Amino acid sequence: MTPLAARSTHEAHLYMDLQPCGCGAGRFPRAASVVALPDGDLARRYAGACERCGTGREFLFRLPAEPVGVEEGFRYGGAEQSLLIDAGEWLWVAEGHARGVPAGAAGLPAADRRRCEIRLTAAVAALDEVLKFVPPGGSRVPFTAVWTALGRSVYQREPGRFRTGRLTAVRSAYAGALRRLG
Repeated sequence: MTPLAARSTHEAHLYMDLQPCGCGAGRFPRAASVVALPDGDLARRYAGACERCGTGREFLFRLPAEPVGVEEGFRYGGAEQSLLIDAGEWLWVAEGHARGVPAGAAGLPAADRRRCEIRLTAAVAALDEVLKFVPPGGSRVPFTAVWTALGRSVYQREPGRFRTGRLTAVRSAYAGALRRLG
């Protein structure tokens, strides 16, 4: 099995969740172990069985040379673009997290507000990932930055969502909602 290039554990888990089993189920319970690769590098192996059909699932991710620092807050990866998850998938993830936050979330009980904070933090981080696909000086994410069926469907449904100005405005709105929860 060729190891995949995940930039962080968060990205690896998200990638696995975006790869459905043959039966269509997404997430699966997984055990992790660190293994040595033939070239001497280390990798993290995730394995488990699909809860729906029992099919064994396995993924292997090369550990990054430099781990993503947590001192700057939650991030899926470093400054470079993802090689695993395309711009359309990142936008789909961001929107999914944001949809899980109800209007008026600041008035919720503390535990519910914390869940909303986690969702909005992940949404902001996913939008940061989308923005990494905008070429320097560019005004939008190019269609070449989407290579999966999900990513293409998100992009083709409304290409205007991939304009830099719109992505930045949405990110700002999510970040503002996050600040109001604090």
